[in-house]
Amino acid sequence: MLVFWKENLVLLAVPKTGSTALEGALAPRASMVLRDPPQLKHAPCYRYKRFLRPFFVQAGGQTPEVMAIVRHPVDWLGSWYRYRNRDDLIGHENSTRGVSFDDFVLEYCKGSPAPFAQVGSQDKFLRINDGDIGADHLFRYEAWDKITAFLEGRLAITLTLQRKNVSPAMDLTLSDDVLGRLHHKRAGEFSIWEAGQG
Repeated sequence: MLVFWKENLVLLAVPKTGSTALEGALAPRASMVLRDPPQLKHAPCYRYKRFLRPFFVQAGGQTPEVMAIVRHPVDWLGSWYRYRNRDDLIGHENSTRGVSFDDFVLEYCKGSPAPFAQVGSQDKFLRINDGDIGADHLFRYEAWDKITAFLEGRLAITLTLQRKNVSPAMDLTLSDDVLGRLHHKRAGEFSIWEAGQG
């Protein structure tokens, strides 16, 4: 999470949406960088609204605007799958080694998935307790031109990003049946992505 005090902007770090690259580029410019522990770095909208926003409002007298990035659900799940396929996780319960992408997504669709498919939810991350979207500025991961333009305009900077925390490349294609099941079981993941600017 990055806080830009003078610009009245908070950038939430949705996992697997380029937050590490943005932190690398913007941390020197930020008033506050919350990077550890991961629960604080990746605090979802509802937790930000409950705990951090009141503190920021009290300290500054204004309510900061919130920016976040959302990734297409299949691409987002693919990034998690690839990340958990790395060598140092072999033998760990979170490893996806030996699990097909179809099986990973089917497991994710379950009410109580196995540890390797417990990756959270962008929909739950971005919604506040009343069900509204908690970000004032929500961008699709696929629209980096708009993300960059917004941040450059808001922060009066030229933004240069370097890819960080990139998972190994793999060919990931879901079968039609599994894609249909994902749409049915996790419809909110698609609706929150569609709500982003793209």
